[in-house]
Amino acid sequence: MSLYVALFTHPDEAGWAEHLDEHVQYLLQLIAQGKLRASGPLVGTPQKRAVLIISAENREEAEGIIAADPYDIHGMITDLVLEEWDPIFGAFNAESTRVDERLTLRG
Repeated sequence: MSLYVALFTHPDEAGWAEHLDEHVQYLLQLIAQGKLRASGPLVGTPQKRAVLIISAENREEAEGIIAADPYDIHGMITDLVLEEWDPIFGAFNAESTRVDERLTLRG
């Protein structure tokens, strides 16, 4: 299982509000399935922007998770960036591809 970071914009404030309940219900389903590890808005941006940390077998599955989001279905997602992430340090480091390596910071 790999982690993917999705970053996207919600340019339509009215559409965002209209589909918010559907979107939240979808996110709750993903959390229950272990597919969504974290998500939330970016703060202080001129347009609404969000970050999702997705757990998926491959990029195609991660893309499918985004595509099934009611926000994407209703055209509320633009400027999508989706990248596989290897969390070497911090809260998700147990899922790193390098979990068995001893990594040290040198200053």
